[in-house]
Amino acid sequence: GGALLILTAAYIIGGFDSAREGLTTLLQEQELDVDLLMIVAALGAASLGLWRQEYYLIVDGAVLILIFAISGALEGYAMQRTERSIQGLMGLTADTARRLHQGQEHTVPIASLQVGDRILVKPGELVPTDGVVVEGASTLNQASITGESVPVEKTAGDEVFAGTLNGHGALRLNIHQPPESSLIQRVIRLVQQAQTEAPPSQQFIERFERGYAKVIVIAGILLSTLPPFLLAWSWEETIYRALIFLVVASPCALMASIMPTLLSGIANGARQGILFKNGAQLEQIGRIRAIAFDKTGTLTTGNLQVVDVLATQPEPTQLLQVAAALESLSEHPIAEAIVQAACQQDLTWPSATNGQAQAGLGITADLDGYRAVVGKAAFVQTQVKDVPSNLVEPSQQWESEGKTVIWVAQAGELLGLIAVADRVRPTAAQAVARLKQLGVEQVVMLTGDNPRTAHSIAQQVGVDQVYAELLPEDKVEVIRQLQQQYQTVAMVGDGINDAPALAQATVGIAMGAAGSDIALETADIVLMADRLERLEHAIRLGRRAQSVVKQNIVFALSFVVVLLVLNFAGDMTLPLGVLGHEGSTVMVTLSGLRLLKG
Repeated sequence: GGALLILTAAYIIGGFDSAREGLTTLLQEQELDVDLLMIVAALGAASLGLWRQEYYLIVDGAVLILIFAISGALEGYAMQRTERSIQGLMGLTADTARRLHQGQEHTVPIASLQVGDRILVKPGELVPTDGVVVEGASTLNQASITGESVPVEKTAGDEVFAGTLNGHGALRLNIHQPPESSLIQRVIRLVQQAQTEAPPSQQFIERFERGYAKVIVIAGILLSTLPPFLLAWSWEETIYRALIFLVVASPCALMASIMPTLLSGIANGARQGILFKNGAQLEQIGRIRAIAFDKTGTLTTGNLQVVDVLATQPEPTQLLQVAAALESLSEHPIAEAIVQAACQQDLTWPSATNGQAQAGLGITADLDGYRAVVGKAAFVQTQVKDVPSNLVEPSQQWESEGKTVIWVAQAGELLGLIAVADRVRPTAAQAVARLKQLGVEQVVMLTGDNPRTAHSIAQQVGVDQVYAELLPEDKVEVIRQLQQQYQTVAMVGDGINDAPALAQATVGIAMGAAGSDIALETADIVLMADRLERLEHAIRLGRRAQSVVKQNIVFALSFVVVLLVLNFAGDMTLPLGVLGHEGSTVMVTLSGLRLLKG
């Protein structure tokens, strides 16, 4: 009695969702699905078990339901994370803005801003909506939108974007377009749109499932009605055989061919620092024919470093000391890179006084009683007597390689040049070479940066093609073109500006440590320790998963055929049918676990 109660509970708890789904599909879309089949087979087994007092039949039904409920729970999990990714994007936008009205500032919700309003953005704040600078100068960190590694100087007349971070200066903006058409809002809409498109393998299985379910139900109905007339079977025998048919033919082993394999692959990936968000992605990455990389923070580290120093004196320490003394007055990333380089050499420097920063140009200050200056060529050259020709050529050479060149002078004499650049990840070139060995046909690089920097990095890394100066929506467009040509395209990125492209790509891959929250949420796969060389493992894993899934499907279908033949030869009992059915399901599941190794 107690056992019966437990089994009844198992049926109700495990089968409730499936029964509801199966019935809704049946009533609303006049479609049959596997949910309904399983419930009918399970209930049939249970009622026959009660009628013939053979309780193992009831247990068989319960096992059927259990297998089914587990795979349903996994699907539900995948749906929830889509919601979270959109919320992550929303967090990038400020809710209020400081509107200026007759010299007073009022905090107002962004939705109430209108074209033509003036707003104030203080240092360190997020820009609330797209606008044009009318007064003030500052450097803005636009990495979230364009992915540029170096903050951009903005002065009167320049456009600034919502979601970018203001640096050290206050800005007054004129709003030139309604807040909802700002760049970041368009990014949010692009991500929402791309998230709703289901991957093709998923759609195929669902279509196959419906067709298969129809065939089985029709066959089941024929089987439970015709044999008494055609083959002179008794009704009991007929119903019994029809139930065995439902159990044997229900596509459990077929469903188990896929999920356990993919889950094992996901677990294997996790051990290697590759996080797959769901099984479809593991399948897809094995099919990848083209890969697009974002530049900043993906192929490069995203941090500026001093890469070259050229001094006019034999001793370069003075050059670095003067540069560091002046740059320590500033919070600009270039300044940080120079100060860091001087610290690494254990240099010390006197503190500079009367410092004056010219936005976008450089800094002048008094140092050891002399006027010193660091900054862009044009700015520094106006403060010195003559420009040695042996500095001009290396400076142009470095700029053509995409480096930012800083000139340093003191007391009217040039001390030399310092070149700063975003450093290529040490493993990037090897990772790209490995991908090509694996047979990836096209490796491209997408970036918001200027073409010169982009090409110099592409050469170091070995990328086939470069697209530069792209906004987020341009990246989506490039991915679409690649998809037309190569069908399956992966995108590797780390910034908010990559989110729409990550969502559009067949497989979006985010860099875990450097990545922004939204890139991690939108991506299908996350490389946890920013290790690009893991990409090769991910693709190999995907390919293995595909071949194991194919083997499993062939095995599952052939087993169904064997069991069906035995059933009609009349040599099959329900326990044997269930055993064969569960046995093949277990075999296929174990076969999928092979992916846990290696």
